Amino acid sequence: MATYALQIAGLVLGGVGMVGTVAVTVMPQWRVSAFIGSNIVVFENLWEGLWMNCMRHANIRMQCKIYDSLLALSPDLQASRGLMCAACVLSFLAFMAAVLGMKCTRCTGDDEKVKGYILLTAGVVFIVTGLVVLTPVSWVANSIIRDFYNPIVDIAQKRELGEALYIGWTTALVLISGGALFCCVSCCSEKSGSYRYSIPSHRATQKSYHMEKKSPSVYSKSQYV
Repeated sequence: MATYALQIAGLVLGGVGMVGTVAVTVMPQWRVSAFIGSNIVVFENLWEGLWMNCMRHANIRMQCKIYDSLLALSPDLQASRGLMCAACVLSFLAFMAAVLGMKCTRCTGDDEKVKGYILLTAGVVFIVTGLVVLTPVSWVANSIIRDFYNPIVDIAQKRELGEALYIGWTTALVLISGGALFCCVSCCSEKSGSYRYSIPSHRATQKSYHMEKKSPSVYSKSQYV
């Protein structure tokens, strides 16, 4: 029962992580405008994401424009786009593998050992996906902070951390937690299975004892002859 509860918890975390990965990928709030110095035009917000940039006017109207070329992006955003797309695919594959390895799933049979290997694979892929999500989010955040404190960069070009980065860090933590749960469930199931098959039952032990007691030894037969 505890193993099944851990499987459900891991599946929920994996599903939340998959949805969060897709949300972070499509969100435009990776870089937001910074209101510092003379740049205090608070009725306009500039958002820069992986696929588009958006201008929001006084919380009323928002205009978004898709980037004309991939080469127009900065190197960190170019790499982040590829990594986040790979993370979306990996999270989907890990979630489907986790569903197939669940205890209540019948399409993969009733072999607990095979399901344990499937859950272990799903857990490892979830952990790898969390690391893949963490890499571009931390990379973009580092470049934003570096440019923010760089005196050479113009004030109008400085940006702050957007909501997508915070959601990305949370998503990476959720994915790694879900993957760790699946790995623990798989290891515990494998250990319990090996323990079950290594120790003989009490009835078999008593039966073998009675058989040895009933059958006389060769030495005792030679004495009677």
